[in-house]
Formats: sequence, structure tokens, C-alpha cells
Amino acid sequence: MMGVAVNGADMEWRERGTGDAILFIHGFPFNSAMWGAQLATLPPGWRGIAPDLRGFGASERGDRDILDMPRFADDLIAFLDQLDIDRTVVCGLSMGGYVAFEMWRHHPDRIRGLVLCDTRAGTDSPEAQRGRRQLAEKVLADGQQVLIEGMLPKLLAPMTRKRRKDIVSFVAAMMAETSRDTIARALIGMAIRPDSEPVLRSIDVPVLIMVGEEDIITNRGHAEMMARGIRGARLESIPAAGHLPNLEQPEDFNHALNQFLAGLPRATLSTRAVLPV
Repeated sequence: MMGVAVNGADMEWRERGTGDAILFIHGFPFNSAMWGAQLATLPPGWRGIAPDLRGFGASERGDRDILDMPRFADDLIAFLDQLDIDRTVVCGLSMGGYVAFEMWRHHPDRIRGLVLCDTRAGTDSPEAQRGRRQLAEKVLADGQQVLIEGMLPKLLAPMTRKRRKDIVSFVAAMMAETSRDTIARALIGMAIRPDSEPVLRSIDVPVLIMVGEEDIITNRGHAEMMARGIRGARLESIPAAGHLPNLEQPEDFNHALNQFLAGLPRATLSTRAVLPV
């Protein structure tokens, strides 16, 4: 992994390939390791970049009281500046999708394509907001295992949980590695995120929406709503997958992703340099 100072905290990232950039934004409460199968199989001419968001993985949290979507988005724009990347395709899963919407809201000129995976545009209901805050308090008091026990069964399709114990263990390990403080602060950040449904009509870059057919957290209904709201968006369902189709069915996920990338015109403003490491 590589690191660079971003807005007062060190940000670490993984990277493969050269050429036009695609920025992978991980979900909650994971880190950039979740994108390994995607970084390894990008088509020629693409540079895959997967950072650990502030407080997650190997990245420092800094002094932020709340890890909210605007902070993550501002960090990523500063990160792209450090790497001298003008425009990029942004691929966000779950919370990563919330961050992608925030990037589009404030920095649309930096985005040349969007891949929205198992996420949704709407904000939380008051009940869901209270639930996130209560969970944050429980995690702070009792540790990450509270989150793992409650969330892990919902993340993966039944067949994945039954037959792919390696994936179950990998996902649980990423969750356990995330500090309880980061988990709590990010839960609050998600609870207060803005409604991105009004933003959908403004999106005028190519968009791929992907959803696991067995996702019970952000289901196909959420994906279809986004597809209706974004002109020209393409919707792909990944069979036999839950909320993490890039891990559960990487071949199907990568096929859809790489087809989308292959259909994009070459960047008019491309990556100019890579930081020395």
C-alpha cells in the first residue's frame, strides 16, 4: 500500500494498472481490501485506485468528531489532487455510493462516470437514524462484535454464508479490524447524510448501477429507483449475491464493470503522474 497526507491525516491506498483512473470507494465498515478482485482484473488501459477512507483500514482518522459523507468526499478530491488526477470514474459500494453522490453534488467536473453498487440515493428515515445512533452507542460500549453479529448475516446471500466460509471470514475480519470509534462516528455520519434523490436528474455522465439479486439491505427496488432517475443509466443484477456482489460473485461483477469501462470514451484529461513511493 501507499500513503499520502490528505487534510491533516495520512490516507493509504491500493493501486493496479496504468491509464485512465477508476476510484473504488469501499463500503461500511470495510476497507480497500474488498476491491482486490476488481483491481486484479481491470482491462488494459485502466488504473484502479482503492483508498482506505479516513479512519478505516490503514488510513488515519485525524481529529474529526464525525466521519460524514462531505468529509469523505472532500478527502477523496484532495487525494485525487495529490495524485494529479483530473477526472475519474467513481465506483462506490453501499456507503461508498453515498460518498460518490456527495462527490457529484460538489465536484461533478471531477467525475467522468459512476458505478453505483448496492447503494441508494434516499436518506434515512427518522427510525433508521435513531437505529444508527443506538447502534453507535452499543458499539462504543460493547465493541465491534455487536456490529458483526447483527450485520454479517444480512450482508451475504444464504448460499455464500453456507458454502463460502472464506468470504464470511474475510468480511468479518475487515469489520473486526475497524475501530469501534470509527464505526460509531461513521454510523452518525451516515445517519445525517443528505437526500441524494434530487441529485439524480443532474447526473449527465455514463452510469452503471449494480445490485446483488439477494441484497436485503439495499434491494433491487432501490437500484431501479436510481435507474429511473438517472437518464441513460444501465442496471445490472448480480445473481446469487447479497450486499457484497464484488466479493460473492466477482466474475459476474467484473464482467459487468469491465464492459462498462470498455464502452467509455478515452479520458480527455488523463492521469498525468504517479507519486513516488
